[in-house]
Amino acid sequence: MAIHSLPSPGEEVGDDIVAEINITPLVDIFLVLLIIFMVTTSVITSQGKEVNLPGSAVAKATPGGVTVTIDAEGGIQIGDKPVSAAALPKALEAALAASREKVVILRGDRKVMLGQAVNILDVAQQAGASGVALATRPPAPGEK
Repeated sequence: MAIHSLPSPGEEVGDDIVAEINITPLVDIFLVLLIIFMVTTSVITSQGKEVNLPGSAVAKATPGGVTVTIDAEGGIQIGDKPVSAAALPKALEAALAASREKVVILRGDRKVMLGQAVNILDVAQQAGASGVALATRPPAPGEK
């Protein structure tokens, strides 16, 4: 059996094998890869602890730097990595050394006690932070 391309007009079609590319499986693979990419991207962007930030009527854009998050249970994260309170000074020093801007942004839940927030800001300054910032969110309508 010989392999031929598609017949030209006027040519007889026999039992020969037709050499053409079936693109249906290729399209299926691309669609599956697109779905995997979309799901993975949404998972990556939603990493990190959800904290209920306090509202501020004069909230400004948060500067770049090292982000320290304290959740309602008192768990601490530097960026996306959980850190114990004992390991916080060394982890902050390493994060500040790797960061271009030496600013620590504190994202604390509303339920976090002031003493814990002040302690973390104190550790940040001892670790070499040139400045500190508190992350807030704009207040909801009707909220003061």
